[in-house]
Amino acid sequence: MMSHPAHFISLGFGAGLSPKAPGTVGTLVGWLLYPLLRTPVSEMVFLAFLVSLFVAGVLAAERTGRALGVPDHGAIVWDEMVAIWLVLLFTPATLLWQAGAVALFRFFDIVKPPPIRQADRRLKGGFGVMFDDLIAAGYTLLVLAVLIRVVG
Repeated sequence: MMSHPAHFISLGFGAGLSPKAPGTVGTLVGWLLYPLLRTPVSEMVFLAFLVSLFVAGVLAAERTGRALGVPDHGAIVWDEMVAIWLVLLFTPATLLWQAGAVALFRFFDIVKPPPIRQADRRLKGGFGVMFDDLIAAGYTLLVLAVLIRVVG
């Protein structure tokens, strides 16, 4: 993990080394880090920051995947972290809503309904690793928007 900065990033600062459910652990670490990242900046600055983290994730996941010999190794969790930060940006700032958002995101990331599954199969390398989680985040945000509208 420490042999290259890309590995430290793509492995989610070590969260991806969890022996069980590394994607879920990475998502939970992302949730815990979110208040530290989000608080000091505006929404637009944070969105720009997320774009830069996505690009960094593409590069880091590509390098780590090559080093591990598996392009989308389960230990690569930066994709979950960036995606959950995007989801949390648009989630009401209560524990219940955020917990629901995390659960929904994990559901879509694990089940991979179309077109997530197709993107996961067709897009390779670092971009493929990052992009399918972005689609899962989109599904999550869509369901959250409906729930917020209904529940209010």
